[in-house]
Amino acid sequence: MRNNKDSTPYDAGYKLLFSNPRIVQDLLEGFVKPDWIDEIDFQTLEPFKASFTTDDLRERHDDSIWRVKMGPDWLYLYLLIEFQSSDDYFMACRIMTYMGLLYQDIIRHEPLRRGRKLPPVLPIVLYSGSGVWSGPTNMGELVHRTHP
Repeated sequence: MRNNKDSTPYDAGYKLLFSNPRIVQDLLEGFVKPDWIDEIDFQTLEPFKASFTTDDLRERHDDSIWRVKMGPDWLYLYLLIEFQSSDDYFMACRIMTYMGLLYQDIIRHEPLRRGRKLPPVLPIVLYSGSGVWSGPTNMGELVHRTHP
């Protein structure tokens, strides 16, 4: 479940909007624009149902998660869409945690054999706050680096 501070009156609308595969495709093609976009077979785009439990035993089952084939090898791409109304300085860490929970769910429920790689995950944060996002966008900006 989400903290109230993270919910917006638009969350239900966002969830409905991003339950449509064409909208998810348009998001990738129009806004994310990855270099490998031509490798995606959007005809295979389908929702992925997962339910996660965090360390503090809060269930997470309200994000939109999709999977799609990339190239000829049925590689999977999971889109994790986080709806966010406040500028969270530690969002990159939260997303990393959600990605870990998603990987644990994939390991438990998908036919992965020893030696097989996990699928790539593309996390997308949809920010609906009124101010400009100022928090770090990757973990490298949050971790202190020491020099030898």
